[in-house]
Amino acid sequence: MTHFHLLTVKQIKHLTPSSVAITFEVPKELKQTFAFVPGQYITIKKEIKGKELRRAYSISSSPKRDYITIGVKKVDKGGFSHFANTQLKVGDVLEVMPPEGRFVFKSTSEQKNVAAFAAGSGITPIMSIVKEVLESNTHNNFVLVYGNKSNAETMFYKDLVKLQLDYANRFFIYFTNSKVQEEGSLFGRIDVSTVNYALKNKHKNIDFDAFYLCGPEDMIHLVTDTLQENGVPKDKIHFELFSTTETVSDSKPVTSDGKTQVTVIVDDEEFHLTMSKNDIVLDAVLKENIDAPYSCQGGVCSSCIAKITEGKAEMVKNQILTDGEIEEGLILTCQAHPLTSTLKVDYDDV
Repeated sequence: MTHFHLLTVKQIKHLTPSSVAITFEVPKELKQTFAFVPGQYITIKKEIKGKELRRAYSISSSPKRDYITIGVKKVDKGGFSHFANTQLKVGDVLEVMPPEGRFVFKSTSEQKNVAAFAAGSGITPIMSIVKEVLESNTHNNFVLVYGNKSNAETMFYKDLVKLQLDYANRFFIYFTNSKVQEEGSLFGRIDVSTVNYALKNKHKNIDFDAFYLCGPEDMIHLVTDTLQENGVPKDKIHFELFSTTETVSDSKPVTSDGKTQVTVIVDDEEFHLTMSKNDIVLDAVLKENIDAPYSCQGGVCSSCIAKITEGKAEMVKNQILTDGEIEEGLILTCQAHPLTSTLKVDYDDV
């Protein structure tokens, strides 16, 4: 389940002073393994200063290409994003997990009108979705509102301008900058007026089939609320968080004392452990050196999903699973703690 493959860095392109686009060469024998749906991400494993790091990065390239490109913004000191922006070189080999994720666009033969709202590095999965929407059907339309501090800090700025020129009648982009007022861009953050300007003013005659939101949690909530106030059904709104305002340590509730006997199934193997009901399932699993799948450990990706087949667990936070999936027994193990004396989770049955 957590199999990593060695991929060679084919190209590194500086997008902004603090971000790069990294392109991986995908060998012929791994083409099928690394086939992806627009919007999915890959997980990279790298040891830095003696510590193993796993980081999830959305794919920005088109699924029709024979390579995979990701965008990495420098957000940490001494972590992978800092390494990628300052030390990574063409020819380096990294351990990469095959694509996964549920924030996806699946093309059909029918015409689709799609709108997206992104901020900062939230543009990375949107890039892949934009390309697929525009390439898959000559009648498809795409409207994008993209927020940053300035044009210089805008990831994939030149690529987006080129797409706008190539698809002038079907791709419409509104850059909005919060720090610098520049010609051709809106000024300010993405807010209610920005959403309404794009959808109720500039493109009021388009009936949109889907909305994709990616970026910080506050932006996701604001745009979602505005869309729903405008009558957009909830099932048309898809989102992926790139950061969150909560952490597990900040929000973990106090539960009853006691221990839980946990059975874990991963890669057709069964493991047994004992954990406190106050602890998080994934943390307990990893302490036992069980090779369970994970990436962000913050509840903003879907790598650690498992199915409860016995017992009960409660999630501290859930921004990914639907009510129906929770009823089926699915949990984010990085956010879940046991409620019962026994718990069985199956990472294979998802």
